Order: sequence, then C-alpha cells, then structure tokens
Amino acid sequence: MGGRAAGGCVLVVGALVPLAGVFAASRDAGVLTVWGLAVAACWREWRRPVSDSSATPPPGEEPLSDDVYARDGVVIDRVERSPEGVMCIIHPVREEVDGPQDPA
Repeated sequence: MGGRAAGGCVLVVGALVPLAGVFAASRDAGVLTVWGLAVAACWREWRRPVSDSSATPPPGEEPLSDDVYARDGVVIDRVERSPEGVMCIIHPVREEVDGPQDPA
C-alpha cells in the first residue's frame, strides 16, 4: 500500500510543479489551465465507455459450487424489536439446500 501512496504523491507533485510554473507566468493563464483541465477530465469521463465488469451480477447468475446454500422461507422464525420501538427485524426460517438444484 505504501508504494501506491508514494506513486500518487509523485503524480500529484509532477502535476503541481508545471501548474505552479503556469501560475507564476500569469495568474489568468493558471486559472484558465485549471478550468481547462477540469473540463477535459469531465469530458473524458463522459465519453468513457461503460464497463459492466464492476456491476453486481443479476440474481441467479452467480457461479455455482458444491457448497451448502441457505434459502429464506415464508415462515417467520422470530421478530426482534429495538429498545426504542422504532425498528423491528424479521428473521425468516432458513432452509439449507445441498448444492445447486438441477432442473432435470
């Protein structure tokens, strides 16, 4: 983790030194440079293709294994209420299922 933080610091310093040079030359040019970089970053993010790799997979499409699964039933096991009486948690009876079910 330390290497990533050090690399980030190097990138920040590497970006701030040229920006400081632009500000030293002209304050207006420095402000315009900051605005231009912000607009360019927003434009780049807007034009970036959407990736589904980080999206949560839809239910039922998760990889199946030989593990034991638990399925919620419709029968209520217990209800817990908060001391203030504002919240309650309903715990359904859990049914353990041995591995994926083949629809054969």
